[in-house]
Amino acid sequence: MQATASQRFVGSTAQKARRVVNLVRGQKAVEASASLKFQPQVVATDVRKIIDSAVANARQEADRMGERFDESELVITEALVDEGPTMKRIRPRAQGRANRILKRSSHITITVATPEKEGAK
Repeated sequence: MQATASQRFVGSTAQKARRVVNLVRGQKAVEASASLKFQPQVVATDVRKIIDSAVANARQEADRMGERFDESELVITEALVDEGPTMKRIRPRAQGRANRILKRSSHITITVATPEKEGAK
């Protein structure tokens, strides 16, 4: 079973979000959510919410299919961070000049799945 959750237009740069996502890629979903609770990065709360949403989506899928569900078996199989749109703002500077401020955003997608059994193919 596999489930995906994504959040678009996260108010963090893709580079900063990738640092957090790389920590949890390949981990069990429950352990990853617990470890992100104590990370100092601001984007860690967004990633944790996306993981929890993916687990809830997996639960809904299991209920719909009539299968047994155990969230401790779910593993983060895919975690993507893409660049979102950049908002361009202007900051006034001395002598009538202006500097551009780039407010970057990102799109985060996380997929959780149960690992495939060796004999069941």
